[in-house]
Amino acid sequence: MKLSEVDILILPGLYGSKDGHWQVRWADKIRSAALVEQADWSDPDPEDWIDTIVKAVELAERPVVLVAHSLGCIALAKAAAQLTDGKVKGAFLVAPPDVYRDNAPEAVKDFAPVPRDPLPFPSLLVASSTDGYCALETAADLAGAWGSEFHDAGEAGHINIESGHGPWPEGLLMFTRLMQRI
Repeated sequence: MKLSEVDILILPGLYGSKDGHWQVRWADKIRSAALVEQADWSDPDPEDWIDTIVKAVELAERPVVLVAHSLGCIALAKAAAQLTDGKVKGAFLVAPPDVYRDNAPEAVKDFAPVPRDPLPFPSLLVASSTDGYCALETAADLAGAWGSEFHDAGEAGHINIESGHGPWPEGLLMFTRLMQRI
């Protein structure tokens, strides 16, 4: 599938994606991409985030590919059951957080329980062995539950600006491979 044939909806995580974050850069560079804006980035309401994702997909005029980072991955997994009409063609999931870890912020814990049903579309989950928000084994377990292809990005932190991932060209290559697969 070509980028020009789909609407790419980008789903940031807790606090949104700041200027320079790879998600913002992709939204700026890819003509068919747009950031999905949530009402409250700092104190998210899970149901509100889910509804926003569902509405964004419904409003898209073409098939959709979702690109989620961090808490956006969990919100997408929770919204997936409502996205079963075949409009979503795939998802690129990056650095999902472990909402069950002891030191997780309350805003993240509010997204529990995390669905463990397979996603109704192809997906690729990318995680890091040095992500302070989720152990690599936990991310691999989520990928297995969701039926996602899994990629270990090595020592890449939370795959955000703080871990040195502004443009993240390796991520764009992985995303391109997902697009070729779907």
